[in-house]
Amino acid sequence: MGVGEAARRNVANMSDALIIDACRTPRGIGKPGKGALAHLHPQHLASTVLAAIAERNGLDTADVDDIIWGTSAQVMEQGGDLGRMAALDAGYDVKASGATLDRFCGSGITASNYATHAVMSGMEDLVISGGTEMMSLPKKGMLPMGARNAHLQEIHPQSHQGVCADAIATLEGISREDLDAHAADSQRKAAIAIEEGRFDKSLIPVLNLDGSVALDREQFPRPGTTAESLAKLSASFPAVADYRHVNEDGTEGKTFRELINQKYPDLDIQHVHHAGNSSGVVDGAAALLIASEDYAKAHGMKARARVVATANMGDDPTLMLNAPVPAAHKVLAKAGLTADDIDVWEINEAFAVVSEKFQRDIGMDREKVNVNGGAMALGHPIGATGAILIGTVLDELERQDKQFGLITMCAAGGMAPAIIIERV
Repeated sequence: MGVGEAARRNVANMSDALIIDACRTPRGIGKPGKGALAHLHPQHLASTVLAAIAERNGLDTADVDDIIWGTSAQVMEQGGDLGRMAALDAGYDVKASGATLDRFCGSGITASNYATHAVMSGMEDLVISGGTEMMSLPKKGMLPMGARNAHLQEIHPQSHQGVCADAIATLEGISREDLDAHAADSQRKAAIAIEEGRFDKSLIPVLNLDGSVALDREQFPRPGTTAESLAKLSASFPAVADYRHVNEDGTEGKTFRELINQKYPDLDIQHVHHAGNSSGVVDGAAALLIASEDYAKAHGMKARARVVATANMGDDPTLMLNAPVPAAHKVLAKAGLTADDIDVWEINEAFAVVSEKFQRDIGMDREKVNVNGGAMALGHPIGATGAILIGTVLDELERQDKQFGLITMCAAGGMAPAIIIERV
């Protein structure tokens, strides 16, 4: 019996995890003084979507078995179990417990996958998942990826993500022109989606404590962006590649370029990524409401989708960003589906090369991928993005009257979580 067959048999013996609703904040520019959300506490962003999902669905919050939240940089204001604190801030019953996890960029999908597992196993009936990241906050105490452990770096050298993106593009022979064209297309798609109101169903305005509107629209997109305007931007990561950090023990460490060359000694990294074809630095939060069939029926809840399968995948931590393709293959096998069965794909645009390589490797219809633009146009609030993308797919499946959506994204350490949902 193969892995996929075994997984499908196990899933068949479980109850469905139903997605009842999804909502999110707009994404504000993640820079103090420029970002419309930068003056707020991250608990406030999270409590905004938690309060909204409770109000929209008439929840008795005492029934919420758990709140599983994703936040990558759990330091300073984002430390101290953001999921639980935000629920209290949102006025939830104290019985509604909460936990916060970190799988780097994959935190939002992972939180939702864990919520799904709890419901499918029968251990929980009503779980909220989601995530928050305020990239405008100073990340005091955070170390660059290459400065974590000198011993580990000898085993698995890990570099800066932007340098990894350039390294992958070099290895794959993907040109800057192709990446810039991909980024310009992301901006074009996002502009259409915003103009047509495709995000309106899920978008929750963020209010200041005095009730005034802090942000009620996407702040990051640049709708006039073209491949020609992107071509004028300077590459972002040459200087980063040659940055030499100091190890935790005080010894001199390697540069980010040297860390990659430690494993790929003949690689002459060509720098092709810049601010326009990399994900935007933004603040944001998102939430999903996941229920068992029994709970939904007993409380008159109408499911919008069910979770078909979830998966996690690790890959080369030195290149770091290549796990989405094997993650997609794994979750498709668990679901008993093929790439042709997927109607809507969301592949996080951490860097242009990630989604460009994914589309080339999988060979799917590009018209089905990131149809409303991606993180290059809209921004990537690290711990929240996965939950945002699940909601985006849900809305898009309804808009197009389609069936299956697949969401995956790269995460630091060479990882990728994935999830397939089915509209009901």
